[in-house]
Amino acid sequence: MKPASFKLVSIVIPVFNEEASLPQLLSRTLAACSRLSQPFELILVDDGSRDRSSTIMQEAASVEGSPVVAVLLNRNYGQHAAIFAGFEQSAGDLIITLDADLQNPPEEIPRLVEQAACGYDVVGSVRARRQDSAWRRWPSRLVNRAVKSATGVAMHDYGCMLRAYRRPIVDAMLKCQERSTFIPVLANSFARHTCEIHVAHAEREHGESKYSPMGLLNLMFDLLTCMTNMPLRLLSLCGAAMASAGFVLACALVLLRLTFGAAWASNGLFVLFAVLFMFSGVQLLGMGLLGEYLGRLYSDVRARPRFLIEHVIRACPASRPVPPEPANPLPSARES
Repeated sequence: MKPASFKLVSIVIPVFNEEASLPQLLSRTLAACSRLSQPFELILVDDGSRDRSSTIMQEAASVEGSPVVAVLLNRNYGQHAAIFAGFEQSAGDLIITLDADLQNPPEEIPRLVEQAACGYDVVGSVRARRQDSAWRRWPSRLVNRAVKSATGVAMHDYGCMLRAYRRPIVDAMLKCQERSTFIPVLANSFARHTCEIHVAHAEREHGESKYSPMGLLNLMFDLLTCMTNMPLRLLSLCGAAMASAGFVLACALVLLRLTFGAAWASNGLFVLFAVLFMFSGVQLLGMGLLGEYLGRLYSDVRARPRFLIEHVIRACPASRPVPPEPANPLPSARES
């Protein structure tokens, strides 16, 4: 593993209705990045906000010589699609992603750059003393264990978006055409050298989490179905186990009925219903998993773009490089 040097660091932050936290986010992130020895750009992606978030971003990006780039999507596409839009507009050879809610302090950015300079392709982060509620922490732990088991990539906190990616990893992700992706898992599938560092975690000061319980459930399905076919394999194993158990149970019921008579089993009515409900549940579970995969196939076949960029605002001084075009870009409308 060879040490690396970076000519430009890009920080990509998806923003959705973060009007209250944006001024503090901008000041703290710019202050943290000013400690870097490399030049940097701060790419804010407005994911269809309905408050003044886009206005604040445009004002910050319109200042002459500002390192801020405002990318405005035409509607809400979700956190990971917004990050992909930021990846597409980034010019750095190291890209760092960060949430806009300030729960992960921007002051950790220099540590990620320092760790990536050691030669790592992906630098993840683990939230130390996580400040979220228990109903957010425990599902997150279960999902992390499921992802590690399904993908074989041992990372401890896939839910933390404070991460650093080398340019080749980002370019490889931009070439992927699937609509539903989970960026940390996708990046690890291309990375050779990965590591994690512990970072601080703070309580959310403004607003509420953008992930509702249904959103977390959808995220879990994305994790389990967009990167692996392990659920289908588990379903096959469960089906084989249930079939074997059903056969053994049927043999036992026949022997018990012959031994104790029909009255012992109430003529088999309730046992029949129990077995029927058990196998019906397994069938419905299998149909649901197959439906998830078929739905993703249908979405990929339509080949709709992940996002549509409405406007890009950047001061773009002569000293700042223009972002490269991805090798296989997705359709998008760009203005500058």
